Amino acid sequence: MRAERVSKPGGPLDTHDLLSVTEVARRSGFAASALRYYEDQGLIGATRSEGGRRRYERSVLRRLAFIRAASNIGLSLGEIREELDRLPSGRTPTKADWQRISRHWRARLDEQIAALQRLREGFDSCIGCGCLSLKHCGLANTQDRAATSTAAPGAAYLPAVLRRPHPSR
Repeated sequence: MRAERVSKPGGPLDTHDLLSVTEVARRSGFAASALRYYEDQGLIGATRSEGGRRRYERSVLRRLAFIRAASNIGLSLGEIREELDRLPSGRTPTKADWQRISRHWRARLDEQIAALQRLREGFDSCIGCGCLSLKHCGLANTQDRAATSTAAPGAAYLPAVLRRPHPSR
């Protein structure tokens, strides 16, 4: 077990300083349960203090920011793991890594933007019409047509790019 270097406020910054679960949760915006889950999934790592408490290197904050950005774009945890696994020895993404990775994500973002624009335009003829009957809505499921279609489960008439699975899948 490595000697514990707990971060001290006002001291020199070292990416290997160790932070408590509480501090990482506060700094990252993720719940402690999410940190444990991401650790179980191999997305982040922690060491243990002599008392068995989790300690995270300060650099985990950058990995968590990466996870947040990737999940906001719609990447699954599996896709996020693949990107992080491409980095040498589990390090955090650098600026060069981010530029390479973001090129992969640009097409995905463009698809999402286009789908959201189509959805926004469709609202004018549906919810925006004021009739509240949804007779002309392209998203309405009249006569439960989706039950017999081969469409995906859930909101089958939303563009596929907007029907992403929950980030934990």
